Amino acid sequence: MANKVPQKNIRNFSIIAHIDHGKSTLADRIIQECGAVTDRQMSAQVMDTMDIEKERGITIKAQSVRLDYAKDGEHYILNLIDTPGHVDFSYEVSRSLASSDGALLIVDAAQGVEAQTIANVYIAIENDLELLPVVNKIDLPAADPDRVLSELEEAIGIDATEHNLVSAKTGVGVAELVDSIVERVPAPVGDDSAPLKALIYDSWFDNYLGALALVRVFDGKITKGQMAKVMGTKDEHQVLNLMYPNPIAPVKTDEIRTGEIGIVVMGLKTVDSLKVGDTITDAKNPTAEAIDGFEPAKPFVFAGIYPIETDRFEDLRDAL
Repeated sequence: MANKVPQKNIRNFSIIAHIDHGKSTLADRIIQECGAVTDRQMSAQVMDTMDIEKERGITIKAQSVRLDYAKDGEHYILNLIDTPGHVDFSYEVSRSLASSDGALLIVDAAQGVEAQTIANVYIAIENDLELLPVVNKIDLPAADPDRVLSELEEAIGIDATEHNLVSAKTGVGVAELVDSIVERVPAPVGDDSAPLKALIYDSWFDNYLGALALVRVFDGKITKGQMAKVMGTKDEHQVLNLMYPNPIAPVKTDEIRTGEIGIVVMGLKTVDSLKVGDTITDAKNPTAEAIDGFEPAKPFVFAGIYPIETDRFEDLRDAL
């Protein structure tokens, strides 16, 4: 059974970064700083679990982890909600950010602000997230943190006065960054006694447990054994198991409360019943409205098209 803490001591945060700016490496350092894994258990990029993610170094699924952290005699829960960094997954990014109350804005100390970073920052701003500017890779010979901080203020328009300088590779500045998360990311709001309202921000299929939903509870609580309703499909299912995500293995719990994230098991045979962005509520005492922003999944196919005769590029562009 996982530790329970007051709602005021919960911090839900995401990480926004362009590809190759060190997001997964920094996430792993934060996990290590909180003591969730030992040095022996630590493998390269814990937060990337799909083979293609580790091979290509990009994050596709919205991995999450619940971390215990102590500061000034207080016990905190830090829920790290990882976001896909690739442009193809903008909807998944929006749902992960909607589940967060703050976001680390990671920028490479040498490369500076990139276009995809700006796009995801605007999604975070739309969700009223507290942004924490973080300049990563300060160990690089070409690192220029002052230039990068100026870029953040000029290109995005955010105040970078309060910022963190880190090296995910060496671990420099990570302890101070975790303290900044506790101090600056706001605690979640919501009514623990209200009807259940939980956002599905990821779902996948497990060969043993069936379809799983990764949720953020905004109101009420999910309890093991209750009848839950998926508002998009109007289907009702019994909650068979509940778990908190953990870097090593999920931790079972009897309830997931307001402000918390967790995994919901209902024994479903397909993830079609648990679409990302949908709302889970109590079947007997449902919430009045679903969480805004739900969209049916749209498959994307990208193609590179080039003319056989290179001098006809302008003709191809006009035709398209």
